[in-house]
Amino acid sequence: MSSESNNRIDKYLWAVRLFKTRSLASEACRAGRVKMNDQVLKASHEVKVGEVYSIAVDHIHKTIQVKALLSNRVGAQLVENYMADLTPEEEYSRQSSIRQGGFEIRDRGVGRPTKRDRREIDRLKIDF
Repeated sequence: MSSESNNRIDKYLWAVRLFKTRSLASEACRAGRVKMNDQVLKASHEVKVGEVYSIAVDHIHKTIQVKALLSNRVGAQLVENYMADLTPEEEYSRQSSIRQGGFEIRDRGVGRPTKRDRREIDRLKIDF
């Protein structure tokens, strides 16, 4: 467990596997999807133990608490040593309902949807 004094939020989010690359974590900071106390954070924000962050990732809003600092990416089994997931269960259930409802059923052998079919499908999705 490294206690680097210059531990950036974008590097921390990448290291605890919330983002696939560090550049995606930086992009999330620039887009305003990483917050602390409803305040948008820059990618260069210094992470401190005990701070609570809210992050918008993949259609859900995760809430995490920093347990320990680290400088390199860790394995998925070790993430729980560095971060506590405080995300409410409703967020995960909402994500699973989005995944289940995202597919359209087409008859077998009909082929790919035409441009007109795709527009009708998009209109139906917006109505819900």
